[in-house]
Amino acid sequence: MEVPKRIRTYCPRCRKHTVHTVTIYKAGKRRSLAEGERRYEAKKKGYGSKRKPEQKRTAKITKKQVLKLKCRTCGYIRHRKGIRVRKLTLGEAR
Repeated sequence: MEVPKRIRTYCPRCRKHTVHTVTIYKAGKRRSLAEGERRYEAKKKGYGSKRKPEQKRTAKITKKQVLKLKCRTCGYIRHRKGIRVRKLTLGEAR
């Protein structure tokens, strides 16, 4: 699926429809000293490696791609709900 690089949509900070630049959201690097990460590491510790059994067969073949919209007037960034699609590409700006 092809998504335009610029979308005219509502900006909650400007309170009107403005042009937004579109990028694909990518999760950041996990912090090893975060409380949840430390708890997970402690649970994994011991004889076994994982705390839960790894799933053998995967049911879904696609991932939900989240769009990151940045307002070109005020710079406000927000995410648009994920679209379940096999391949998402950014196309020409309209």
